[in-house]
Amino acid sequence: MKVDLPTRFIDRMKQLLGEEFDEFMASYEAPRAFGLRLNPLKVTKEEWRELNYLQNPDRRIPWTENGFYYKEEERPGKHPFYHAGLYYIQEPSAMLPAELLDVKPGHRVLDLCAAPGGKSTQIAGMLKGSGILVANDNASERTKALAKNIELAGIRNAIVLNEEPAAIAKSFPEWFHRILVDAPCSGEGMFRKADSMVGDWEKHSVQKCSAMQRDIMNHAAKMLAPGGLLLYSTCTFSPEENESQIASFLEEHPDFVVEPIKHECGLRAGRPDWVDEATAASAGPSIVSSLSGTARLWPHVIEGEGHYAALLRKKSGSGTTEIELERPWVPTTAIAAATPALTGMMKEQRLRKDGKGKGAKSGSSASDQTPVELWEAFSKQQLILREGDWGSVPFSYGERLYMQPTGVPSLDGLKVVRAGWYVGEVKWNRFVPSQALAMGLRRDEASLVLELDGPDSDEVIRYLRGETLFVAEDRIIKGIGDKKIKGFVLVCLVGRPIGWGKYENGVLKNELSPGWRRT
Repeated sequence: MKVDLPTRFIDRMKQLLGEEFDEFMASYEAPRAFGLRLNPLKVTKEEWRELNYLQNPDRRIPWTENGFYYKEEERPGKHPFYHAGLYYIQEPSAMLPAELLDVKPGHRVLDLCAAPGGKSTQIAGMLKGSGILVANDNASERTKALAKNIELAGIRNAIVLNEEPAAIAKSFPEWFHRILVDAPCSGEGMFRKADSMVGDWEKHSVQKCSAMQRDIMNHAAKMLAPGGLLLYSTCTFSPEENESQIASFLEEHPDFVVEPIKHECGLRAGRPDWVDEATAASAGPSIVSSLSGTARLWPHVIEGEGHYAALLRKKSGSGTTEIELERPWVPTTAIAAATPALTGMMKEQRLRKDGKGKGAKSGSSASDQTPVELWEAFSKQQLILREGDWGSVPFSYGERLYMQPTGVPSLDGLKVVRAGWYVGEVKWNRFVPSQALAMGLRRDEASLVLELDGPDSDEVIRYLRGETLFVAEDRIIKGIGDKKIKGFVLVCLVGRPIGWGKYENGVLKNELSPGWRRT
């Protein structure tokens, strides 16, 4: 492919790369690489191989556990497996930062610049359903895609915010085990992937991006607990946004040090020699030399685009306690009872139960039930759950019902897109389950299940288009009990949920949300 690169960019890269410049430029004539990353919440590598979807399932992306290359003509975004949340389509190099963050089950993790959600879904897979993920983006229009991708992946333990880092820092001081800052940048590493990035580079100066990155990092530092890890990444080659940015940060934050990254699988060392003279003189030789422990991905070295990553550890200072990284954080009822975020919600619920809240009516009709009570009734009828299965607490924002991980600080004053796992809402005095609930369930957690025919079947295509299906009653799989085959049915493909249907007398009314339908 041919990419028209700005002359100023070419001159700069020639100066930086020297003998490697011609090889670097030749990469822009080569076709770009395409990647998808399996969602371990939905499918294992062994199960994926058995599904036999990719033409070459052995083409692994070497720096990530669940990444695979695919051919452009395979178009996995159009396949029903995508609608089942089995994988996320992601540029191969973009899979590196979350992989380096060393997330463990039980950790509290912040993805500070998260949209459209690729790295958040990768982190959630590492959490394996425990701990807490807070995914934030300050651009409101981008949080729609962020929330949808988190829901598509079936993530139960995430909160989605639309805030500036400064606002979040006030609510979460030294609270997170891990923080990812995939910083907004000049995007030089993505020129081959998208021609539009060249135009954006002309408009967004390196200096403007550097100032924005510094502000984000300063607030991120306040939210990381002692002993925790902060991963800074960009998709640009600019030293001002990479090595020089980290040198300045380390100078201003002496409680942070570089955690060296292994330079394997095509990763190259960071370039301390590219730090500008003024920054190098101010930061000092010790800080500058440590930058060789950061990492770069180059398009002429690996199958992927350009990326930079720096892994930083917050030291345990005098008088502070290092975070307990070896023992996963486990929510408890005691924590939930004392959590400010839930206290206000429960007060609201009590007011509504007492008939004093918004929309309260006199009498004892079903319309007096709160969203939480209606959810509990729905759960008993439609779901098969054990006590403590979810490690979260139900509460409502208006008529919407969420399951929020216990132990979350107060979200008061923050712009909240998803206060937890969005499980449904109250309509016409009835609880209506959400698409997010369907995607987050396992097949064995629903009382009624319909397993659709294979991924290439007409039945699957019709369901994904939002059409009504005619289904024999003996195809509906019943869970425990003698529940009548009527009502909400969890619709599955190869054992993974793809949405809801409402069944009665051989007819399955399609409940797939319009925004989730295949067009």
